[in-house]
Amino acid sequence: MAPKHHYTLDELAGQFSLDVHGDASKEITGIGTLKTSGPDDLSFLANAAYRSQLQQTGAGAVILRQEDVEACPAHCLVAADPYLAFARIAKLFDDRPRPRAEIHDTAAIDSTAVLGDGISVGARAVIGPGARVGDGSMVEAGAVIAAGAHVGAACRIGPNVTLMDGVRLGDRVVIHPGAVIGADGFGLAFAKDHWEKVPQLGSVVIGDDCEIGANTTIDRGAIEDTILEQDVRVDNLVQIAHNVTIGAHSAIAGCTGIAGSARIGRYVLIAGGCGISGHIDIADRVTIAADSTVMKSITEPGATWSANVPARPIRDWQRNMAHLNRIDRLARRVRELEQNNGKS
Repeated sequence: MAPKHHYTLDELAGQFSLDVHGDASKEITGIGTLKTSGPDDLSFLANAAYRSQLQQTGAGAVILRQEDVEACPAHCLVAADPYLAFARIAKLFDDRPRPRAEIHDTAAIDSTAVLGDGISVGARAVIGPGARVGDGSMVEAGAVIAAGAHVGAACRIGPNVTLMDGVRLGDRVVIHPGAVIGADGFGLAFAKDHWEKVPQLGSVVIGDDCEIGANTTIDRGAIEDTILEQDVRVDNLVQIAHNVTIGAHSAIAGCTGIAGSARIGRYVLIAGGCGISGHIDIADRVTIAADSTVMKSITEPGATWSANVPARPIRDWQRNMAHLNRIDRLARRVRELEQNNGKS
C-alpha cells in the first residue's frame, strides 16, 4: 500500500510527540527545505547556519526548537531535536518502489541455499551453495551472495552488491549498491625479491541494523573476523581493512580509510576523508573531524580530535609554508636564547 500523502499537523504531533504552534488542522502533503518548500510542505530548522532562511520560507509548517518559534512565519511543530523529528516524519513520505516478494526467472540459486519466507531475489542475482537468506529480505538485481554467506531477516542487499563466502549479516541490514563485503584483506609477506600472499582465513560479521554505503569495501579478516557491531552506519566509498572492529552505534562518513586491526569504540563519529592507522584503539564516543589522520591510539572517551588544515587563499598558504620551512632554525634559535638566558 502506498503511503498516505496528507497529514494534519495534529496527526503528526500526536504520532511523534511534538507540540503544535499555529493551526493544528493544517494539512501537509510533502516535505522540503526551508528555501524550496511550498505552502503545503513541511520543512525543518536544525542548523543555526540556516536560520536566516526561516523568515523567508514558503513552507506551510516548520519543525524547530522552542526558541525559534517567534521567528517563524509559518505553523510550527516544536521538537527538542528537529532533525530527528524530521527524519521520522520523512519516512511517511518515502514511497520509493520496493521489489515484490518473488524470485526472478534469471536468478541463479544453488539447490543447497536456504531461502526464508517472503523474500525477493532480483534479475541475475546469484545465491551460492549453503547460503542463507532470512525472512522478508531483498536481494536485488545482480547481487551475489557467495557460498556459506548468511543474510538475516528483513535485510536489503542492493544491486550489484557482493557478499563473499562466509560473510554473516544480522537482521535489518541495508547494503547499498556496489558494496563488496568480505574480499581478501591486503595481507602480504615479502620474500627477499617478491611478495607472497597471506591467506585471509577469517570473514566479516555485521550486526543488526547496520547500513553500508554504496561502493564501500569491508575486507575479511586474516585469521579472525572483521566485525561491525549493531547499528553501525558506514557512508559511501569507505575502506575498512581486515580485522578491524567497529563498536555499536558508530558512524563513519565517506572516503574514510581504516587500516587493518584498528579497534574503533562505541558511539564513535568519524567525519569524511579521514585516515585511521592500523593496530590502534579509539575510545568510546570519540569524534574525529574531517580529513584527519589518526596515527596513534585515542584513549580518552568523548574526546574530539582534528588534524586537518582547512583550505585558505593561496598567498596565505604560501606565506605559512615559508614560515614552516624555517621552523627548525627558529627552534634552534629559541633554545640558544634560553641557554644564554640561563647562564646570565
